[in-house]
Amino acid sequence: MSDISAEHLDALIGKLDLAQKVRLLTGGAFWSTHAEPAIGLGEMALADGPSGVRGVVWDDGDPSVCLPSPTAIAASWDVDMATRMGGILAAEARRKGVHVVLAPTVNLHRSPLGGRHFECWSEDPLLTARMAAGVVRSLQDDGVAATVKHYVANDAETDRRHVDVRVDERTLREVYLAPFEYLVRDAGAWMVMAAYNSVNGATMTEHDLLTDPLRSAWGFDGAVVSDWRAARTTVAAGRAGLDLAMPGPDGPWGAALEDAVRSGEVDEAHVDAKVRNLLCLAVRVGALAPLGGDPFPRQPLASTVSADGAEVRAAARDGMVLVRNDGPLLPVDPAALRKVAVIGELAADPRIQGGGSAQVRPVYTVSILDGLRAALDGVAEVSHVDGCHLDDGLPDIPASRMDHSGDADGCGDAGDAGPVRLRWLRADGTLIHEERRTSARLTRWATDVPPGASAVEMSATFVPDRSGSWHVGFTGAGTFVFTVDGDVVLDGAVNPEHDDGALQMLGPPHWYTPMELVADRPAELFLRHRVGGLGVAIGLGVRPPRRSAEEELAAAAEAARTADLTVVVVGTSEQVESEGYDRRDLRLPGRQDELVRRVAAENPRTVVVVNSGSPVELPWRNDVPSILLGWFGGQEMGHAVADIVLGAAEPGGRLPTTWPDRLDDVPVSETTPVDGRLEYDEGLHIGYRAWLRSGSSPAYPFGHGLGYTSWELTELGVAPDIDADIDADADADAYDAAAVVTVGVRNTGERHGKQVVQVYLARPSSTVDRPVRWLAGFAVVRAEAGEMSTVEVTLPRRAFAHWDVEHHRWTVEPGRFDVLVGFSATDIHRTTAISLSTARADVRPRDK
Repeated sequence: MSDISAEHLDALIGKLDLAQKVRLLTGGAFWSTHAEPAIGLGEMALADGPSGVRGVVWDDGDPSVCLPSPTAIAASWDVDMATRMGGILAAEARRKGVHVVLAPTVNLHRSPLGGRHFECWSEDPLLTARMAAGVVRSLQDDGVAATVKHYVANDAETDRRHVDVRVDERTLREVYLAPFEYLVRDAGAWMVMAAYNSVNGATMTEHDLLTDPLRSAWGFDGAVVSDWRAARTTVAAGRAGLDLAMPGPDGPWGAALEDAVRSGEVDEAHVDAKVRNLLCLAVRVGALAPLGGDPFPRQPLASTVSADGAEVRAAARDGMVLVRNDGPLLPVDPAALRKVAVIGELAADPRIQGGGSAQVRPVYTVSILDGLRAALDGVAEVSHVDGCHLDDGLPDIPASRMDHSGDADGCGDAGDAGPVRLRWLRADGTLIHEERRTSARLTRWATDVPPGASAVEMSATFVPDRSGSWHVGFTGAGTFVFTVDGDVVLDGAVNPEHDDGALQMLGPPHWYTPMELVADRPAELFLRHRVGGLGVAIGLGVRPPRRSAEEELAAAAEAARTADLTVVVVGTSEQVESEGYDRRDLRLPGRQDELVRRVAAENPRTVVVVNSGSPVELPWRNDVPSILLGWFGGQEMGHAVADIVLGAAEPGGRLPTTWPDRLDDVPVSETTPVDGRLEYDEGLHIGYRAWLRSGSSPAYPFGHGLGYTSWELTELGVAPDIDADIDADADADAYDAAAVVTVGVRNTGERHGKQVVQVYLARPSSTVDRPVRWLAGFAVVRAEAGEMSTVEVTLPRRAFAHWDVEHHRWTVEPGRFDVLVGFSATDIHRTTAISLSTARADVRPRDK
């Protein structure tokens, strides 16, 4: 852990009185802990980080590298790629002064309706664990704590603060706790976040699971932090394994916990244990001086992201999944193109990240339209049509359309010049602080608002580039005065869309009204907002005049009719996929399905790019030749799509989650509690396991993905590496090798490519309930045309074990396990078997 001994930590704790110790157990601010100079403890900054590190202040003045979403990284099935992305997160964290990154999110895709699945990795616990472990290790190798969240069974968003998830002991151990166990025991995670929800009647911030198995069986020696405002009680949480209640400085502990200790309701030993865990974390991240005094300053790491974003671009390509390629249409030879039609609102303004706490302000965004135009510059004409409209949200005012003439007027701090004026006011209207900004969007948590501020004013001059009926307005919840050219347009309240205060900050509602504006005639927009709640989240926005829905569809059809290639981009909106709520269905919003059909009817050379973080229905999937799943592809998404479409690179992704044809076919879909409970009645059978059990076929199975070459599996062998006492203590070395599968893989195509070899186990004659098959290991293969490779896939002991509910332990059932090797959960090319006994493991090949 560190060079500081347990005795030294105890000595530091002994220097603190009860009030000092209790103070450390609640955040000092919204995103940081308290310092304690008496023992050389500095503040620790925590920041969200699934797709980028936001930092403690969410501001355009300090943007973040925006990586592809975790579903996109998981789709690469490449642990090394996940590790490299973790290195980028570590460098960003160190640059922003962040000690703890609140990632990875390792809840599972139990239902495709889960609104936050873009932030999670997979429906499979093994793939989730292995990929997330790459992020954990690389973060912590660079001295930044990873936070494994949300512990546990927080697999949906509906009523997430109060839902009681009911799940049997075996399912909990084998499925939902499994990624957490791996990341604690094998990857050595330094922090775990307790979720909002309850499990089997007990809320997670007070649950016995925080002690057993987390600390007792798994040996976790890090700190447990609450999800923000998830800690609700003084005594129950004080006795439980929760160490840090966030955010601060208010919470259920403080003086109330001091009183509980003095009255004997909470043993002071519980407080000491929590402080010790936090000090251990501080040692690891460099926030505690080894021998007293001030902590060593943490130097920023050199960024691993080049100016051209090549690393992020490669990650986006490697996770994109080509699920259909009839013809094949892709890749397209640029030399054969003269006219390309790019269609879709998301083509020009893609969703590169999901909604909620995973959001960052990106350094830049390369749209799919930008990427194709750059790649075809001087080669082909690239036109764009929206085709249809997704929603009625309000985009930010483009910086290019704001009047910058007053930027350098001397107000605010040096370097703060910008076209947006911000003024913080006291209740009597006197000025506290004034500054200039480059963005018309502002998010400040309560602890970052200037002390004494009662109101904030934002103003900017917008210069429209065309005449017509614009939507003009703002984002935010609460009380507002909004004026245009001095005329009051709104003086009143805008009600929040959600009762979750954090979501009102992260995804505030939009308010707007139609206004006739004249091209190049400036319009003065002014917004006053009353400060309150968790902070301030406001912005000024405009939407340009639109054609009617029918006019858009007709324009798209016309553009497709005369093009050599049509690229249609469809996907979800922020109102569909976000933290805080689940999806009602899997349909694409707006008239996007009709758009695809209209375009495909005009041009048989149509590629559809799906810009979503998780599955959507594709009712036209057999009517277009090529479908590429682009996920939320990060800031380099557009370049990555162009690389794949034009053959500069191949799509490297394989599905990390089953892609259904229709919601009605999904075996496990319910996310809505009944009487406060969400029953996990399906047990072990989620994702592809449930599909296999039901006998139904999805649109595209787990593990599926196409490339630009072909592959075959040749010889298959499996060698045992199992100790004689495997059944005596199946948990002792859970992640040690039990067997090694050796597979010959040949690239039989005409170009370099990537393949993912997937190894599944099955136990047809089991005496306990088993999935039809389950993922036990995988390996990425990259090979030149005609090249033969041999890969080894290690199967850990845990892959063969099951949880014995009678004796509450892991055990291995003797007998034969089938070993199935292929390219998806249903595309099995080779099989063999391994027979296990308590004495030895015999290999009995039966290739076919």
